[in-house]
Amino acid sequence: MSTENLVTVPGPVNAHSHAFHRILRGRTHEGADGGAGTFWTWRDQMYAAAAGLTPAGYQQLATATFAEMAVTGWTAVGEFHYLHHDVDGTPYGAAGTGETHAMERALARAAKAAGIRLVLLDTCYLQGGLGADGAALELNETQVRFSDGDVAGWLARHDSLAAALAQEDAGEGLVSLGAAIHSVRAVSPEALAQIAAGLDPTLPLHVHLSEQPAENEACLAAYGLSPTGLLERAGLLGARLSAVHATHLSEADIAALGAAGAGIVMCPTTEADLGDGIGPARELADAGAVISLGTDQHAVVDPYLEQRALEHGERLRSGVRGRFSPTEIAAAARAGGLRSLGLAENEDHLVVRADTMRTIGSRAAQLPLTATAADIAEVHINGVLVAKDGIHTTLGDPAALFAAFLAEHGEFS
Repeated sequence: MSTENLVTVPGPVNAHSHAFHRILRGRTHEGADGGAGTFWTWRDQMYAAAAGLTPAGYQQLATATFAEMAVTGWTAVGEFHYLHHDVDGTPYGAAGTGETHAMERALARAAKAAGIRLVLLDTCYLQGGLGADGAALELNETQVRFSDGDVAGWLARHDSLAAALAQEDAGEGLVSLGAAIHSVRAVSPEALAQIAAGLDPTLPLHVHLSEQPAENEACLAAYGLSPTGLLERAGLLGARLSAVHATHLSEADIAALGAAGAGIVMCPTTEADLGDGIGPARELADAGAVISLGTDQHAVVDPYLEQRALEHGERLRSGVRGRFSPTEIAAAARAGGLRSLGLAENEDHLVVRADTMRTIGSRAAQLPLTATAADIAEVHINGVLVAKDGIHTTLGDPAALFAAFLAEHGEFS
């Protein structure tokens, strides 16, 4: 193909991922009674998947997931990770058995195999949620593997994790450590304040925020504040914070997030798939927040479809075209993601075909509104050609990787 039909594009950054959710794709749209699937039937299957993963299985699954990201054009990923311990809550490596930080090392090894940049957003998860009356719920039998018991336990494990990830990265510059608070449902106000005081202030910090109206209602019942207000009171609003979803916000929430210069990670295809709603992206950006994009539960893994869905959601919500310009959409996919994950500018890039049936005639700047992952000819990460024409240069077709995982783990097949 002539080079005049190829466009070089800075590599998109996936700011929000749960790698293990990939096994739910195409399996959650029907309830046990044969009726339509809901957010809650999806959550039940998500918990079942979380309960069944071992470090070896997770490395295999995450390798396939990260390889899919790489061949579709994502060059970096923020992995919002809370599968910390064995199924009964016992830390991996306890009593001298096994490998410490086994699940986190599995993710690092998967990212290294796929050649994608990974920021491991190690997540604090301490309680089972908030009841309708605002009372904290006990961890369920699956959630016990998510928890370090208290903030001190999480901070201690988080601090020791940095050395383990550096060992796995081996100086290649692909793997780094960030932090996350699962949500205000899973971490109390007292614990939020402890995190604000004890966590390294230079690290990126992410949090699920106001994804469902029920979260806002429970938070208001428990604490008399919105989730955003609770984070603000704890001293956590700031430029290093990224609020994921931010779907159901008041005007005061939008103003507070904007004034803080917070990041906002929109996951438009997931928010559509789960029926979350359409968040106020334009208002947040106008208030001063910085928009980025993520694939979350991987119902879709395609940076172009995620970019397009951001603008299409705004058009559907407002009835107005051009809520975000093509330049702003591309910035959300790249600059916003780098900022959200605390990553430096780099030379990662895509080579995109501009003469396919989807892209022929498109102006280069408007490819976010016409192209898909199928139009990506090459993906270059950290100076390496990682994927060519939808095939990973060392791992092959990601579909074969998923097939091997499903063949070995019958509970997911």
